[in-house]
Amino acid sequence: MTSTSQTPDLLAAIVAATQRMVAVRAAHVPLGELERRAAAIEPRPGRFTAALSRAEQPDRLSIIAECKRRSPSRGVLKADYDPAAIAEGYGRAGASAISVLTEPAFFDGHLDHLSAVRAATDLPILRKDFVVDRYQIFEARAAGADAILLIVAALTPPALEKLHQAATQTGLDVLVEIHDLFELPIALDAGASIVGVNNRNLRTLAVDTEVSRHAVELIPDDVIAVAESGLKTSRDLLALSNAGYDAFLIGEQFMAKDDPGQALADLLKDAGR
Repeated sequence: MTSTSQTPDLLAAIVAATQRMVAVRAAHVPLGELERRAAAIEPRPGRFTAALSRAEQPDRLSIIAECKRRSPSRGVLKADYDPAAIAEGYGRAGASAISVLTEPAFFDGHLDHLSAVRAATDLPILRKDFVVDRYQIFEARAAGADAILLIVAALTPPALEKLHQAATQTGLDVLVEIHDLFELPIALDAGASIVGVNNRNLRTLAVDTEVSRHAVELIPDDVIAVAESGLKTSRDLLALSNAGYDAFLIGEQFMAKDDPGQALADLLKDAGR
């Protein structure tokens, strides 16, 4: 049997690669220039948060539908990848928000994909990436994102808090992602008002949906709870919605289908929503 210490740590590899790529991009476009570009984009603070909240529509299933070409766990999901067209399909199907993978080395993503989606839809957009530096926050704003992802396991608690504060000050909402119950207090201490519970362990890629079922009991009522990964059927969503989840981030389940938008429409129809 392979020991845990011998198991490749995918998250550490992605974070290291991200740090190198951010340094390269920052050498090409200095932070000051990026800040000027970001300032030219009108911020929409609270749009992403409002799209997920069940305060006014308690029976709604809010779906953050994801655009991503590739996954480390499944390889290429969509060889003919057109994120703008996919986002338009999601919008027609009833998505509450769009998530766009922008990480290039492991997910074949690019910031241009986010910009293309921004031009194609008015729905709130989450930049899905491994944010480790303030530079990426301004990249997200300049590309038209409404929110960013911060992963507890990828950051020290002080770094998480600083990046969360920097993002909100820049006009972005923040989805703070946890992978186990031990990370929840760290997310809340950093100021998280939206907590995503990822059923996939990014270090090993193993999926355990029980993580979502246990975590929701500990997430405060005034914090928006988002379930992520391993969600396949309307029964999954309804069960977790009844347990207290406000929204669901779904990517591979849609992207593996010929028509991701239709896959979302079918899921919502099956759920009676």
